[in-house]
This record gives sequence, C-alpha cells and structure tokens, in this order.
Amino acid sequence: MRIDTPSAETPAAAPVRPLLEIDAVTLQYKTDDYLVTAAQQVSFNVYPGDRFVLLGPSGCGKSTLLKAIGGYLPPVHGEIRLHGKAVMQPGPDRMMVFQEFDQLLPWKTVRQNVEFALTASGRLKGREAAERAAHYIGMVGLAKFIDSYPHTLSGGMKQRVSIARGMAMEPDVLLMDEPFAALDALTRRKMQDELLRLWDDTRFTVLFVTHGIDEAIRIGTRILLLSPHPGQVKAELNSIAPELLGTAHQSALETRIDQLLFAH
Repeated sequence: MRIDTPSAETPAAAPVRPLLEIDAVTLQYKTDDYLVTAAQQVSFNVYPGDRFVLLGPSGCGKSTLLKAIGGYLPPVHGEIRLHGKAVMQPGPDRMMVFQEFDQLLPWKTVRQNVEFALTASGRLKGREAAERAAHYIGMVGLAKFIDSYPHTLSGGMKQRVSIARGMAMEPDVLLMDEPFAALDALTRRKMQDELLRLWDDTRFTVLFVTHGIDEAIRIGTRILLLSPHPGQVKAELNSIAPELLGTAHQSALETRIDQLLFAH
C-alpha cells in the first residue's frame, strides 16, 4: 500500500471564507417624528457552522440588524454580503424565526405550514416537499402532532414548528430574533437545549438575537456585544464549551460581558 505524505511543496489549506459579512453597516429608519439611527458602523463576520449571537440592551439595533441581513432594510452605509454577494432583498437563503408565537397559518396543519414554505418558494414540490417537511418536523420532536392545527399547540410547540419550517428550507443562515423570549423559564431552557441538539445533528449556521447574557453564553459559539442606542460594536467574544456551563467559567464570562456592556 502506498501512503502519500505531504511534501514541502504542498500548499497550505485555504483559509475559510466568511459565509456572511457585515461591513461597516449603518442602519436608519423613520418614525413619524424622527430619523432613528439604529446601528452605526457595525462590522462582523459569520462563518459556516457558527452559532453567532448578537447581544445588547433593548434598543441597540439587534433586531434591526437581523432585518437588514434578511434583506428587509437596506443599509444607509456599508454593505451586507452573503457568499461574497451583496444582500439586496429577502431570499430563501436566509430564513427568519421571530419571537411571536403566531407565525403560522392557522388554517393549515403543522405539516402544511412547513410544506407551504417549501412549495411557495419553489424549493420543492409534491412528495419531495412532504418528505422534507416530515423529516424536520420529526427533528423538532413533533411527529405526533404533524396533522395538528396551530391553535391546539402550546407556545413552545408553535416555536418548534417555526424552527422546523426555517430549517426545512435548508437556508445558508437561520436568523432567530429572540425566539424564546416570550416563553416561561422552564420552556425557554428546554427550547435552548433542543436548538443545540438540532445544531449538533446538522451544524447549520445560526445568527441569534438576545438581550439575555445567560442565553447568549448557552446558545452562542461567538458573541458580539452591542452598545446602547445607536448600536455599535463593543467587543466580540468566544463563548465557553458546553461542559463549562454552570461553572465558575460561566460566572466569569457573565461578569466580563456585564462590565463590557454597562461599564462607563
């Protein structure tokens, strides 16, 4: 048997390119009385397989940034790029999960809600759409409820359907805007654990917005800290390994994040 060994001439592996690039982005929107600058000169990169968290106080522009990445709000300065191409409009390569429970079509079953996203976008049709919908519904633990209607589901179950719908599209990045904020503490923890289990199975890329330090540490592999309004980057930190959750390492990171966010 011949075994090839690298020679001195073997080129080094190419560096991993960012999946998503946020380049000096400033975002503004109008109210009846004011022009609001929600985020100012924000830059960061998201790589394939990242669990990237945007963390900051209410009003710091986290959700506005997510909407801009989704293609719903153009930057007034800077550029958002996916696979090196400027984001100009919404697309099935970026799926959003919001915090509201009522994201589902009430007249469609769980199966039909997930299938509808696939068929309406043109991703899949017929049997292929049905099979993929069933697969992701099973992944979020709702196979027994596949023919149930949304009004029969709890808030946490509705969120799982929304996550299944987003994942079934197999987007380049799943955008999650405080998806567990309206849940009670026990259900929220369960949903966090289920999201991490799904990530372990598929290693999808997720961009997650929260204002909870504990949730950011639990969910994220990397955490971007944003200042109060208008949101500007204060720091970017690595989170901790799952086995260190609940230890002094988590307490130390929480303290550091708190100081970076709120120290004057």
